Amino acid sequence: MPAESLFVAQMARLYLAAPGTVAPTDPVAAMPAGWKEAGLFKPGSLEWNTDPKFEDLKSHQLRYAARTIQTEDAATVKVELQEWNAGNIIATYGGGEVTSVTQNGKTFYRYSPPKVGGRKPFAAVVELIDGAKHYRRIVPLCDQVASVAQKYPNDAESTLPLELKVIGGEGADPWYDLTDDPGFAPAAP
Repeated sequence: MPAESLFVAQMARLYLAAPGTVAPTDPVAAMPAGWKEAGLFKPGSLEWNTDPKFEDLKSHQLRYAARTIQTEDAATVKVELQEWNAGNIIATYGGGEVTSVTQNGKTFYRYSPPKVGGRKPFAAVVELIDGAKHYRRIVPLCDQVASVAQKYPNDAESTLPLELKVIGGEGADPWYDLTDDPGFAPAAP
């Protein structure tokens, strides 16, 4: 395998936006209006997982499955956010609201998590860069549907564990990649 085919994510970013926000149309141009970078996250914490489900159709006369069919598909993006702010906590818990409270001349902030049925969907872009190679994975619609387990160690930063599940739409790609990596050029017919 030629060394130029190897990919090492030297830089990675996660962007979030409201569903329907104009998605990037190429892997290197500035992000369109409405996208906000999720912020710093722990090295090695960015994950993309797919989880298709299959069912074997069996027959009494065969020792192996007569046919295997795919019954569903799923994908998630996970990251351990190091930055804590109003946008990150809303993404981590799938919605809710941050409000300002003034009491006795002091201002502080209150985060209220989403009520049952009050989760907020997002659009996401995972950006990966290795030298001259750029990748953007575009997820038009995703939702936070996982439990949140936070740790508060005294010898490292506490993180916000963000996990977003891809939500499919009728007739649209549930996710897709844009890249300028020449290794992805289709083979000539």
